[in-house]
Amino acid sequence: MIIIFTSNALSVKFFGESEFYFASIKVLAIVFFIVVGSLAVLGILPVKGYHPNPLFHNLYQDGWFPTGFKGVFTTMLTVNFAFSGTELIGVTAGEVKDPAHAIPKAIHTTLWRLIIFFIGSVAVMATLIPWRKAGVVESPFVLVFKSIGLPFAGDLMNFVILTAILSAANSGLYASTRMLWSLANEGMISSVFVKLTRNGVPLIALITSMLGGIFALLSSVTAAATVYLVLVSISGLAVVFVWMAIALSELNFRKQWLKSGKRVEDLAFVTPWYPFVPIIAFTASLLSCILIIFDPTQRPALFYMIPFVIGCYIIYYLKTNLNRFKAYLKGERK
Repeated sequence: MIIIFTSNALSVKFFGESEFYFASIKVLAIVFFIVVGSLAVLGILPVKGYHPNPLFHNLYQDGWFPTGFKGVFTTMLTVNFAFSGTELIGVTAGEVKDPAHAIPKAIHTTLWRLIIFFIGSVAVMATLIPWRKAGVVESPFVLVFKSIGLPFAGDLMNFVILTAILSAANSGLYASTRMLWSLANEGMISSVFVKLTRNGVPLIALITSMLGGIFALLSSVTAAATVYLVLVSISGLAVVFVWMAIALSELNFRKQWLKSGKRVEDLAFVTPWYPFVPIIAFTASLLSCILIIFDPTQRPALFYMIPFVIGCYIIYYLKTNLNRFKAYLKGERK
């Protein structure tokens, strides 16, 4: 807690540098895993239980969807949660010196990292671990390293996982702080969160976000089956809701951009294959929200999230109308 709070409190530059080192350890571990795993798949390294080499037998021996296609949708919420954070590129746009150059570059590099690190590591896991043996009891990274005979695999991956947790907490605290600042800057919440330090850090928003994180952590111990379950459900599904809002915002933005007389060529970054990309993104996210109803373990996420979103809208419209009413009264008095 002290490390990630200090990282965010000093300056944006310090946050970026600390996040770079946190993420670097994680990235190097995944690259090492993909390289070693690929050598094992090809039979260059021996793998316990396979002779001479596994190749891609585990990918097709029981068919592409051995338990049915429904499993793809029931696991989407968990998968989406793992990909949360990519939207931080947009959040950081306001603090970048040259967003027209930096943001498109960040989008391209993020895309390639997702393809290499996520798809690459999952491909190695799926190739080396039969789907019947895959589970949540042991980390798939540790399972692969152990099958190859790598010493201290468990200790090594525990260190990487702890570093990854620090990285996730660090970036999550940054995003939460900036979101509070943005809401206050737009007049949606108290203006107290707009205040910045000399280094440009919204300290009050940071402290509030940190306290929220601490209380959420405590709830995992004191109220795991109630409060914590609700928080996890809302946060997991909120990611998908945010992506849907982003896709819808892009569609509306392009319409307004052209309506104002501007050209597509004037945009600093043009989304490829528009409008299919935002439409597919919106539809896929919507499906992952609806189809989790078939999974009893994830169904509470939908039941908790819908009232939460409705409550947010009610509070927003009540506050907006109250402000209008106050403005009307002031005008009437004048």
